[in-house]
Amino acid sequence: MNESPWIYIPVAVLALTALFLLVNWNWRAGIIALAIQYLAVFWLTTAEWPLGLAVVKLVAGWMAGAILGASQAGEESLEEAGSRIAGARFRLAAAVMVGLLVLSVISGAESRLPVPRPLLMGGLALISLGLLQLGMTVRPLRIVLGLLTVMSGFEIVYAAIESSVLLAGLLAVVNLGLAFVGAYLLAAPALEDTP
Repeated sequence: MNESPWIYIPVAVLALTALFLLVNWNWRAGIIALAIQYLAVFWLTTAEWPLGLAVVKLVAGWMAGAILGASQAGEESLEEAGSRIAGARFRLAAAVMVGLLVLSVISGAESRLPVPRPLLMGGLALISLGLLQLGMTVRPLRIVLGLLTVMSGFEIVYAAIESSVLLAGLLAVVNLGLAFVGAYLLAAPALEDTP
């Protein structure tokens, strides 16, 4: 892999979008951040995979975002402004601690996994921040966004280990399946109210 300094730009974009998904309260901005996150996943994956295989990740991620965006019936109920600010501060502090943890384990993981450092950094950042989001929410949209973030991190790390057309298709199907389950969970309360 070409170890140019440009390869660290998508790593920073991944960390920022995952952090934004963690502290964000607007579903539209969350879907846009997810689309930008999948663009950065595509950029990192092209360092290891051929362009055609990497495009599969981009298209599947954008389709998952479109499915989730289309399933939103209206505005998501938000907490009061004071609790949102306190919650965002807590999530930001937790994300900083998780980021420090990722930075401390990166050299040990690099010695055990045959994955280039930028891909490992981006993948571990997405996995850890996605798991943090999963642990801090009960809302279906935020849970699905967290699951998609964790899956994106896993896909980045695994892309450096294995490049298979079948694997790329399987992971795309898993991403789309998560989006469809999330869309169903978002639409289920409205379906229960109809006679």
